[in-house]
Amino acid sequence: MQQLLIDTDPGVDDAYALLMALSHAQAQVVAITVTAGNVGLAHTVRNALRVIDTVGQAIPVHAGCLSPFLAPPPGAGFVHGDDGFGDAGLPQPKSRVSAGHAVEAMLDLSRRRPGELTFVCLGPLTNLATALMLDPRLPERVPRLVIMGGAVNGRGNTERLNAEFNIGFDPEAADIVFRHWPQFELVDWEATLVHGVPFNMLEQWLGQDTANARLLQAISAKRHAWVRAHRSASHSHLADALAMAVVLEPALVREALERPLSVSLAGAHTRGMTVVDWLQRGGQPANARIVQRVDQAGFEALIERTLRA
Repeated sequence: MQQLLIDTDPGVDDAYALLMALSHAQAQVVAITVTAGNVGLAHTVRNALRVIDTVGQAIPVHAGCLSPFLAPPPGAGFVHGDDGFGDAGLPQPKSRVSAGHAVEAMLDLSRRRPGELTFVCLGPLTNLATALMLDPRLPERVPRLVIMGGAVNGRGNTERLNAEFNIGFDPEAADIVFRHWPQFELVDWEATLVHGVPFNMLEQWLGQDTANARLLQAISAKRHAWVRAHRSASHSHLADALAMAVVLEPALVREALERPLSVSLAGAHTRGMTVVDWLQRGGQPANARIVQRVDQAGFEALIERTLRA
């Protein structure tokens, strides 16, 4: 059974990913660490606690970094709602945030469980980068790191067209992680675009009378309306759910390439862009296993099972 520490910024698609992990028979969520990202930290922490309430599990939730290292934080409230959960008017969570900063929790758990934890990063990498600066030997204790982030061919989803949101939110943090974590798995925005879930199928699953489906249906309405209005899309692109599927069921991966990956820290159009040495001409080691394609039917089945739980 995989032991997961999930670093996240909930967010609608983060909620899908969290529920997938919390409902999976072969995974145990050891802790949830929270960062600012889709919306501010007060909202993202509250939303993580709401997910915990939904499943009725006593999972530690640790609040982390308030903002990126340098630039003022952008946000995605226009997609996810001002509260990150679709402005659905949900009640205040009953669960309470755990003592200790998210970065402290990352370091402490890795020391108490060396070689046992999978780190899953679904938001900006501020918490993980801070942990690395405090303890550069952290990767020696964490055998698997999976990151949702980047746009490996420059097809981003932010106002800087080449940057994906998580990496573009805090490029300095991503740079620290990419330079100092020897080997990690990356599920990027472009893979997400290839693995959309049809709205008609997803909305049928969301109509089920289960706690997971009721929560996700309530918080998804605003996001679905925005995507349909602005992208004329027939599919929902659940980036964090795709990354979590790779975590939970690695056999779903059908194609992945190991390449050197870095991030651009400058440029009006390129700050936050993930740069891949596809032809491996730069002489740097391949630090990223970049997921290109997964079993679509298996991914969709995993989401459906989560909504039935």
